[in-house]
Amino acid sequence: MYISARADYALRAMLAVADAGSTGDGDPGGELVKAASLAERQDIPLSFLQGILLDLRRAGLLHSHRGTEGGYALTRPPGEISVGDVLRAVGGALTSVRGMPADRAGYHGVATGLRDVWLAVDGAIALVVDRTTLADLLADRAPAP
Repeated sequence: MYISARADYALRAMLAVADAGSTGDGDPGGELVKAASLAERQDIPLSFLQGILLDLRRAGLLHSHRGTEGGYALTRPPGEISVGDVLRAVGGALTSVRGMPADRAGYHGVATGLRDVWLAVDGAIALVVDRTTLADLLADRAPAP
């Protein structure tokens, strides 16, 4: 699995929004975070971040409020948004083989078993990223290596 700058930035942005919007009771809400503030605090180019925020909004992970008092907030509590949700929102499939999702890789002859290897890799990655939530990361409870 390759972690792109886009995926890394998306997770950092989501964590910053989750942290700023934390109300202490596990519900989304609290402070709205402006894109410019996110970009500055996380050292992410603003123009690049805006595209990422759009993808996260389209995936239903963020909602935005317009206006001078506007900004971004999570659509669900941080404990209900997994790292896998964010990665899929900005990058599609978790693993790819020659640019296609692992389940679409096809082989013949002596290489037939490779598809099973790629699917196992995809499953192992999904196991880690789908069970790790934003709340886990905010509480420094990431899975051990």
